[in-house]
Amino acid sequence: MASIKANARKVICIGRNYADHVKELNNVRPKQPFFFLKPSSSILPPKSGPILRPKGVTLHYEVELALIMGKELRDLDANDEKGAMDAIDGYCLSIDMTGRNVQDEAKKKGLPWSIAKGFDTFLPISNFIPKASIPDPHKVDLYLSVNEQVRQSDSTELMLFHIPRQLSDISKVMTLEPGDLVLTGTPKGVGPVSVGDVLKAGIKVDGKELETIEVEVKEREGTYEFTET
Repeated sequence: MASIKANARKVICIGRNYADHVKELNNVRPKQPFFFLKPSSSILPPKSGPILRPKGVTLHYEVELALIMGKELRDLDANDEKGAMDAIDGYCLSIDMTGRNVQDEAKKKGLPWSIAKGFDTFLPISNFIPKASIPDPHKVDLYLSVNEQVRQSDSTELMLFHIPRQLSDISKVMTLEPGDLVLTGTPKGVGPVSVGDVLKAGIKVDGKELETIEVEVKEREGTYEFTET
């Protein structure tokens, strides 16, 4: 799994791609796919340690299906479903950890979200999922629990923008390269976690569990502490 992290030149995340998630954060439903970047250094491979919560940061979880790109993609036509799917090498489960208070301040002041999304360990991932295990990525069930209480549980069929449209819009801005990760959005149910909490996320197809992530939250050591910008 170190290879997923080593091969990911960039991580592109689709935001606001499930209607109920848009509502729960009081955001505006986008007219087109909206995306942002996370650094590849935020990737936390399986069994690589805990999620580290920086001092002063309100930490939220967001479970997502991640695409692992296998081919270079540029200016993809949004209607080219075959081209989009052929460019995907495989999948993994992911948790987009977010410093919600950091993000909220950035949004209010019109600043970038990079700090809120970019801390080390802020992207736990599962093992690689072969493409053949997910015949249709728009019919996948995702769930996430905190201390064995289910917080998120929904199907990717609820995506506002399907994968070909996501890859089309991204590839018109920046070339997608082999190894890049694309996080396809999170369903409703996001919320905070505290030091000592244990997150478990899973991905299922037709009731069969393909992969899980289980990871604890611990305090991050060091000198960083969030303060108002």
